[in-house]
Amino acid sequence: MVLTVTLNPLLERRMSFSEIVLGKENRNGKEILKVGGKGINVSRQLNRLGVDTVAFTILGGENGKIIKELLFKENIKNTSVRTKLETRESFIIKDDKTRAITSYFGENKILETEEVEEFKQKLEKIIQNCEIVVFSGSSPCPAADSIFPYGIELAKKHDKISVCDTYGSALAACIEKGPTVIHNNVEEIENSLGKKLASEKEITDFLKYLYSKGVKQSFITNGAKQTYASNFDFHYQITGDELKDVCDSTGSGDAFTSGIVYGLENDLTFKETVVLAAKLGAANAKSFEACNIAQEELDGFAYNAKVLEIGKKMKILDVTPT
Repeated sequence: MVLTVTLNPLLERRMSFSEIVLGKENRNGKEILKVGGKGINVSRQLNRLGVDTVAFTILGGENGKIIKELLFKENIKNTSVRTKLETRESFIIKDDKTRAITSYFGENKILETEEVEEFKQKLEKIIQNCEIVVFSGSSPCPAADSIFPYGIELAKKHDKISVCDTYGSALAACIEKGPTVIHNNVEEIENSLGKKLASEKEITDFLKYLYSKGVKQSFITNGAKQTYASNFDFHYQITGDELKDVCDSTGSGDAFTSGIVYGLENDLTFKETVVLAAKLGAANAKSFEACNIAQEELDGFAYNAKVLEIGKKMKILDVTPT
């Protein structure tokens, strides 16, 4: 079972209009409600691929109740800690004529110390019943910054695989704890850690740094540009087909993380895992929904990802009996 941990969920109010005229009233928009949050996105995508998951998050107010109902309708198993504050929400507006999408996000909520401690206590109980735990998304406030690093320590204590896909003020502390796997995009690393990743050498040096901290597999994505990855101290560059008619790239990083987790859960090779992750990220970018790619849709999606070894080469020994 895979446990996903999301500290900053949100209720997405998605509205689409046949045409939007700025500065004017725009009527008859179609509205749907969705649950957002990086870890919840991962749970949704893994569910669609037949992987058993539980989404653990923090919910409060009427928005929190609506989120619980929506998760139930999506058949996403979940558990949560209640907070006194209303769960944040976002408005995602789509112009069907131009396919332009504009997103507006509400402010992060401040958690109380007691709520953070309750979350940690519940996390230690839940984490013992999973094989893989995914720490995904941002921390909503300084009081919550300690949760992901604490969770990575718990994963080590209970011999679980930890996957870290966070950014912001908690990222440095997470790296210091040495999660099993880490995924970030270039912008997140540069903004969160103040590191420049403009060249291949700067990226591979950072991969070496992560390995020195105990990270076994690292993945650094960069939108439509090359992805760089490491498997222990072996480095790879991943390229893929150019995407046309991109709809909405929101959630593509989470879809990529889902592919990594799927590979770990199903004992795929490193190359198979990377190719699957890249394909899921690309397929997500061509959908208006986040992390909702069905298996049959993925199977029929034409996308060619190439994995190239860079730097030190892995030696393959022939142990065939003679």
